Amino acid sequence: GAEELELLERLLGLPGGNKYGVQGERKVPVLQTNNGPGLTGLMTIAAHLVRQARKDQLLGSTAEEKAVVQQWLEYRVTRVNGGSSKEDARTVLKDLNMHLEDKVYLAGNIFTLADILMYYGLHHIMVDLTVQEKEKYLNVSRWFNHIQHYPGVRQHLPNVVFIKNRLYTNAH
Repeated sequence: GAEELELLERLLGLPGGNKYGVQGERKVPVLQTNNGPGLTGLMTIAAHLVRQARKDQLLGSTAEEKAVVQQWLEYRVTRVNGGSSKEDARTVLKDLNMHLEDKVYLAGNIFTLADILMYYGLHHIMVDLTVQEKEKYLNVSRWFNHIQHYPGVRQHLPNVVFIKNRLYTNAH
């Protein structure tokens, strides 16, 4: 949580220096603000940083886009953070693979905060996938590779390698 928020801060070009902590056994991120109460929760803090950086387009432009971004941010917190087993990871990859079948980004044709935070949330899963698994989730792999090459997103995270030519076809 806190590390992702620092990555997001840098990506947004914010000066940094925010103090992040975690709260409770689920390690919910907390941002201590100078004026008033702290902010709690990955989505709340992330949306706050986006507004601070005046990059509101990352939250969606139309009412529908905003709702879709919100939906994926909630999915990210409840399903990606909540799940830790290999089975949970497979379910998330299956869901995303279906959703991304006819889309470039999670919210359709625009790059949003949902793409950024989903990328950070899935990075540790994608790093460990075999070539066969990456091909099984081809739409996720395409999307993930696209996001990791988006200017400023990957930062110090290891590059996940995807093979250009498919090794396995669906015919067995």
